[in-house]
Amino acid sequence: MIDYSLAPALQEKIDNLNKPKGSLGRLETLALQVGLIQHSLTPRLTNPCHILFGGDHGIEREGVSQSPRDVTWQQMINYVKGGGGVNVFCRQHGFKLRVVDVGVDHDFDPKLYPNIIPRKIAYGTNDFLHTEAMSREQYERCMAVGAEMVDDCQSEGCNIICFGEMGIGNTSPSSILMHLFLDIPLEKCVGAGSGLDSEGVCHKLEVLTNAVSNYNRRAVNPYAPHSIGWAETIIRYFSGYEMVAAIGGMLRAAQYNMVIMVDGFIMTACMLAASQLNPDIIDYAVFGHCGDESGHQLMLQAMGAQPLLHLDMRLGEGTGAICAYPIVESAVNILNEMDNFQHAGITKYF
Repeated sequence: MIDYSLAPALQEKIDNLNKPKGSLGRLETLALQVGLIQHSLTPRLTNPCHILFGGDHGIEREGVSQSPRDVTWQQMINYVKGGGGVNVFCRQHGFKLRVVDVGVDHDFDPKLYPNIIPRKIAYGTNDFLHTEAMSREQYERCMAVGAEMVDDCQSEGCNIICFGEMGIGNTSPSSILMHLFLDIPLEKCVGAGSGLDSEGVCHKLEVLTNAVSNYNRRAVNPYAPHSIGWAETIIRYFSGYEMVAAIGGMLRAAQYNMVIMVDGFIMTACMLAASQLNPDIIDYAVFGHCGDESGHQLMLQAMGAQPLLHLDMRLGEGTGAICAYPIVESAVNILNEMDNFQHAGITKYF
């Protein structure tokens, strides 16, 4: 939980920078947020890390994605070869990239791909149209993997982190998390994913509607609505391994008082899920962008989140969060490098 006792001093420092009060807009609120997270009047961003989890989804077998399942493992190899969009932005902005297999339906040769971190729980989740995506034990293992990866980053001095995902079909569980946690009609949560046409979107909505109906009919969630047990059951029943690992990572990052950069539709759904387990985690989140996936803007609005960018991106991988990183850098830099009225000898005019 963030200690807000420093808020008045931080706000006073921001207001006395030699500029009209509030004239730097979101940069000022970002500077305040980062200062509060680090509990410092002079925050610093050090050793930024990006963790990309990969996993396949049983629901993909129902034809809910334009892309075939093989793309998951092919892209994982592409990332460690340095050829993905996420690689470009990690290089550009100085992020260390970790690529982690938590559930890809493929065996990676460790001699050929030593940089794919092996933490495989299973070869993809179960098909949640018919049963739970993962067991309780698998859920706990995923959460632990996410925490472990953040532990590694923190040990290297990282204090700002973001998460990405690779898993064909993962907009489907994200849509259901949005629907169940925010009580938004499912048809407003379901979009084209990696490129479905209108007929494909209708089929996807039908499959997900039936999946939620089957889940409700089975009455597999004995917990009180909006309790932690209730939320964990929903996450476990519908999510992918890569999503649960990201949720575990987000929760651990908050424990370390890290700034958490949040990417697009899927990672926003994971942050939403994490907030059901610990509402305070939202205070650590900086939402990088509003993506092009249907429902993302609606989910952000329902969470009270203000994304920094709106570039019509829908690549995933964490790319939108990394692209927004320089804006956070600018916010921290004004707090540390901009002079104040008194020292600069400028009359304070407000």
